[in-house]
Amino acid sequence: MTNQERIRNFSIIAHVDHGKSTLADRLLEYTHTIETPEQAQEILDSMDLEREKGITIKARTVRMEYTAQDGQTYVLNLIDTPGHVDFSSEVSRSLAACEGALLVVDAAQGIEAQTLANASLAIDLGLALIAVINKIDLPNAMPEKVAKDITDHIGLLEDEIIFASAKEGTGIPEILEAIVRRIPPPSGDRTAPLRALIFDSHYDPYKGVIAYVKVVDGVLRPGDRIRLMATGVVTEALEIGQFRPFMTPVNALAAGEVGYVATGLKVVRECEVGDTITHDEHPALHPLPGYRPVKPMVFASFYPVNSDEYPELRDALERLRLNDAALVFEPESSEALGFGFRCGFLGLLHMEIIQERLEREYKLNLLATAPSVQYEVVKRDGTTVLINKPSDMPPAGEIEEIREPWARVTILTPSHYIGNLMELATSRRGVLVEMDYLDPQRVRLVFDVPLAELIVDFYDQLKSRSQGYASLDYQPIGYRPGDLVKLDILVHGKPVDALSLIVHRDQAYERGRELVQRLRTLIPRQLFDVPIQAAIGSRVIARETIKALRKNVLAKCYGGDVTRKRKLLEKQKEGKARMKKVGSVEIPQEAFLAVLSLGDNTQGGNR
Repeated sequence: MTNQERIRNFSIIAHVDHGKSTLADRLLEYTHTIETPEQAQEILDSMDLEREKGITIKARTVRMEYTAQDGQTYVLNLIDTPGHVDFSSEVSRSLAACEGALLVVDAAQGIEAQTLANASLAIDLGLALIAVINKIDLPNAMPEKVAKDITDHIGLLEDEIIFASAKEGTGIPEILEAIVRRIPPPSGDRTAPLRALIFDSHYDPYKGVIAYVKVVDGVLRPGDRIRLMATGVVTEALEIGQFRPFMTPVNALAAGEVGYVATGLKVVRECEVGDTITHDEHPALHPLPGYRPVKPMVFASFYPVNSDEYPELRDALERLRLNDAALVFEPESSEALGFGFRCGFLGLLHMEIIQERLEREYKLNLLATAPSVQYEVVKRDGTTVLINKPSDMPPAGEIEEIREPWARVTILTPSHYIGNLMELATSRRGVLVEMDYLDPQRVRLVFDVPLAELIVDFYDQLKSRSQGYASLDYQPIGYRPGDLVKLDILVHGKPVDALSLIVHRDQAYERGRELVQRLRTLIPRQLFDVPIQAAIGSRVIARETIKALRKNVLAKCYGGDVTRKRKLLEKQKEGKARMKKVGSVEIPQEAFLAVLSLGDNTQGGNR
């Protein structure tokens, strides 16, 4: 067991692409935890998708040993955090396991929206902050200006800020010394009943769920009977260990130390992140604060293009859920698309990653429906139901009120893009809450925006309207009533559930008109007229007709009596009438993708 005074638990927080993973690699190399840069890729950003997109998706943990200038050897536990706003829940639980944090800011780009959000989160948790201005080797770097901004808006003193270049290795010794000097050792009583915080987990086919823990009080040993306080599950600690940098078994984890516990559990949901582990025989009286179940924000359905692949899709989702507790799914069926799954995600990026992993790792060909959010519907009898797909919406006569989730959006932008971004937010039903100038060139805008307007392409539009300079962070702020309606699409008189949308009444006509026009070009012509209608309840608000293919039945009549021609035309008329009654319309996949790309300028596309 390591002396508690010699332990430092810290994390690195930064906006996307400010060099967090590169800095972590340099710290691992400088402390000789790893010997080559290739090993760092294996430890921290180990997924192909993480390296391709340049983001951290899954938080990692690693233990370093560093001999400081005072001659003492310290144990530094780096608890890595994801950088993208969709994974902010992972950031908060990683910070809860730390006593300090490195706040990394790009010397060229300066403070961004997530920099402020993560810094305030760390300050609220009482963490010691060390500001690192990274990428000072860039030709357009402005380290002095960025240092002044950090002093003005985050409140750190200028002489406490470290200037570094993770790429070139500049400033790494100063960062390590600052971690030892300025981050306090973990508090906690090693003689008290065991309390260990679970801040992450993954599934191992041999050892079951492996929980990543920070022991706050007490001592944990292999073979101990342990209880998870939120779920009440009792199991045995099959193996405990530390990340040195790979998983290495040890004999005990004491208060202040970070490591892992192999629980033998077969379901990740029984070992939820944020839960507290205690001993079964002598349990702690109170769990550690801050436990909140992970709640999906965005919902979409996945259907296999080939219906025979349904069992493979189910197995693939089950396997992904073993390592990703934030993914929820349930089976559903659609008349148009057959059998599939309704899935819940943390955000649109999370959805995109899950879809790419299903298609790459499991070789599935998938069709995804338009993403939507969860609504609260208050019925006339006083009951409240949660709706995450349009087909679950009760009949209009039973609905008293529909509430939709809203988010508080913080945007940092150069001041000359204010007009463009104001227009973007107000066109998405956003309400301006606050606006203040960080300096003469940079402005912070705060809006309340419905989450449904935010998840589709708000981020893309923000970047294009600000030429890539604006940054965004958002936090859910609860439900508010809205004038929302269910927009049904009827093809040949039959509603197609997979094409239904829940939209604001003011946008319903425009969205319905655009969708039926697009479907008219995508659905193939039949031998009879096919009406396509957009309807709210029983009221049709837009209609297009796919004209019938004309078959010339008189082509073989090159003479003879007119009655013979009339007889053939009457026969064709009867056949068309009969076909109109019993004929079915095959809807191609492109029609469902039309909902995803509906209104390229207003409401479409993936992030």
